[in-house]
Amino acid sequence: MTWRSGDVALWSVAAVMAAASVCGVAPVAAQFLEKPTRPQVEPPTGPVRQVIFKNCISCHGIDDYAFSALDRAGWTALIENKHKDLNVPVSNEDRDLVLDWVAARFGPASKPFPRAYVPPQITTFFTDPEAQTLLGSACTSCHGLDRVNEKRYSPDRWRVITVDMRERGAKVTDEELERLVEWLGRVRGTNPNQ
Repeated sequence: MTWRSGDVALWSVAAVMAAASVCGVAPVAAQFLEKPTRPQVEPPTGPVRQVIFKNCISCHGIDDYAFSALDRAGWTALIENKHKDLNVPVSNEDRDLVLDWVAARFGPASKPFPRAYVPPQITTFFTDPEAQTLLGSACTSCHGLDRVNEKRYSPDRWRVITVDMRERGAKVTDEELERLVEWLGRVRGTNPNQ
């Protein structure tokens, strides 16, 4: 079979159109695959870090700890309940290190991360002045804007921070939160050219 230049051009156009249609389907499919936002817990330092890495993260991460705000007795009950049917050989000393850390980091005075926040789809986006206005009204009652302007994070990380700030008292609706996350990801994202 010989290919004529017209056949090659026709197949090239068909290939480009097929690729474009697949790319157009991805954002639509993503709208139906949204998952709740998850906290991102920084691992501790020191001996408790070693205990967690040795005994805990082979089965589960530490992000789930942020969903609770318990005293030491509450953490003890929760951890014992989750591990009651498992053979988890942890020394009393290591167990106490972990309990001390979770009770201090996620104790009753902390604010638990919400389990139910699912980001809504947004169709309008903030301009720079709109985003700056919201930052000025929602953030500066607790801290300066330098805390925002000096950071570079992915949109997912900005979402976690913004949801956490809302839980601490920032007055933003779900739509404002998502528009702000989109803007922060666009202008304060991880791309060094932003």
